[in-house]
Amino acid sequence: MQLDPDDPRPPYLQVAHQLRAAILTRKFAPGDKLPSGPELAKSFGVARMTVQQAIRQLRDEGLVVTRQGSGVFVRERTARPVGLRPHIEQAFKRSEVSIEFAGFSGETLHGAIQEPLDNIRAGKLVPESINVRILIPDTSRPWSLPCRVDDLEDEPLFRKRAERITSRHAQAIVESVQELKDLGLVASASAEVRICGEPPRFKLYVINGEEAFFGFYPVTKHTVALGGEPQAIYDLMGKDAELFHFALSDGEDSTSGQFVIQSRAWFDSLWNTVARESA
Repeated sequence: MQLDPDDPRPPYLQVAHQLRAAILTRKFAPGDKLPSGPELAKSFGVARMTVQQAIRQLRDEGLVVTRQGSGVFVRERTARPVGLRPHIEQAFKRSEVSIEFAGFSGETLHGAIQEPLDNIRAGKLVPESINVRILIPDTSRPWSLPCRVDDLEDEPLFRKRAERITSRHAQAIVESVQELKDLGLVASASAEVRICGEPPRFKLYVINGEEAFFGFYPVTKHTVALGGEPQAIYDLMGKDAELFHFALSDGEDSTSGQFVIQSRAWFDSLWNTVARESA
């Protein structure tokens, strides 16, 4: 492992990038112990302080944990919803904030965005503008998935349940952002929800147009109460979706940078053509 002398990023970000790639590609498996600080410093040809900064970056992203007296370990489960929160919080430190989300309910986004919005109310963060766009599925039309387990058919009662969940989380985000504008805490603020088709098989977040988080929804069988009766459903489990991180900072011509660019274009194409405003 070595640093690229032509890479404009600080050395600690280069180290973090290479370690992150090794973790996400399972060169370091969940539960594995990373090489020690001195070993990594020697391997990369950097100071130990640089390695410590890189490890702190990975810890903030939820990829590693530090165990006192034992070392640094890859999280047993490297699901990136854990790592989404610090990136969103960091995004709100910019003067202009933009977040795009496409997925099932927006529940994870609601949880991650709440603290920075609270910090704006408290005067700890002072962005000049906030723009949030949310794409969620149309609950008025039949779905091929989620579906009933017994006959693989659409379940209208489940769609009504999903509508309540998506409305609760998406509308809460809209109302919180609008409140900041009404209070005069942000000069320009908007949050809009649009609906499009049936649930996607993945979730996507684009943050400040520079970072993308992408993950597939695992399909899981579970039983929910619908109309007072238990019903087995094949559901899309957002909390179990493992997210992968892509960034323009890796270079626009890199695979990571191209993914961000294409994610923005895909989101805009859907938003501007087939999506319609939520009622």
